[in-house]
Amino acid sequence: MIFLYILIFMACCVALYFSGEWVVNGLMRIARFLGWREFVVAFFVMAFAASLPNLFVGITSALHKVPQLSFGDVAGNNLIALTLAVTLGVLFAKNKEIPAESRTVQTTSVFTILAALLPLFLILDGTLSRIDGSLLIGFFLLYNFWLFSKKERFTKIYDTYEVTIDKKLKNFLGDLGKLILGIFLLIIAAQGIVISAKFFALAFNLPILLIGILIVGLGSALPETYFSVISAKRGETWMILGNLMGAVIVPATLVLGIVALICPIEISDFSPLIIARFFLIISAIFFLLFVKTHRKITKKEALFLLGIYIAFVLTEIFIK
Repeated sequence: MIFLYILIFMACCVALYFSGEWVVNGLMRIARFLGWREFVVAFFVMAFAASLPNLFVGITSALHKVPQLSFGDVAGNNLIALTLAVTLGVLFAKNKEIPAESRTVQTTSVFTILAALLPLFLILDGTLSRIDGSLLIGFFLLYNFWLFSKKERFTKIYDTYEVTIDKKLKNFLGDLGKLILGIFLLIIAAQGIVISAKFFALAFNLPILLIGILIVGLGSALPETYFSVISAKRGETWMILGNLMGAVIVPATLVLGIVALICPIEISDFSPLIIARFFLIISAIFFLLFVKTHRKITKKEALFLLGIYIAFVLTEIFIK
């Protein structure tokens, strides 16, 4: 029975990866078809697509009355986005660094850290209530109001080869179909992950919050991690931080807000969360420090962030 659930869990993680990749690629091409600037893709569309696994895991866990899994998933996802994903982006970049010169990136970095830390403070009383969920969604709307108030960044004329209207429409419909299929697979994979995670928690007497932090969070963070590597290989390093910042903001505010509205998150045992909260705060502080001081993240700084993530995983395992 345990072997069966291990297979289900692994298959669902693989499905999350590929379906997340389909959704991401589909949205990128659709954004290009619509003539949106890359800024919007990186800071909003791409990050939102990469956060779909977190959203479906969150909604599914809430409907199964185990919303703690979603909280652990988001905490693990944010920690990975600020450490492991950043490191991979830097290591695969040609010049071994990620630029952060623009004012938009600098300001968004502050939003990112606030979004990552806000749920940790709201849960201090043991419950992320519906009121707290509304506050998180409000923060998400505030971020988007700030982002989209800069109208000059909405549209862009791309230098593309001549394609007939019929061909463009056919490609668009194909991308839309792949996008819908990817979202459908995300839903199925999320169901399998929640069910198998509940089984592991009961079988090994592990807190479901710990399962969410260490395992589900890593699986859900694959799309944005993959995008960081691909962007670095293509030399589009300026998109990496936009993707990762949005991939922190969306799950920490919109996803947890929706989950809390469906089913308030109550945590009686904070022991698994204490470690994650400590390392998430540390990674957030150093991430903001690196972005603000040098206006870029270098290889040395990225390896330091990777060290934080490795220390977190080892601490969780050995303390447990």
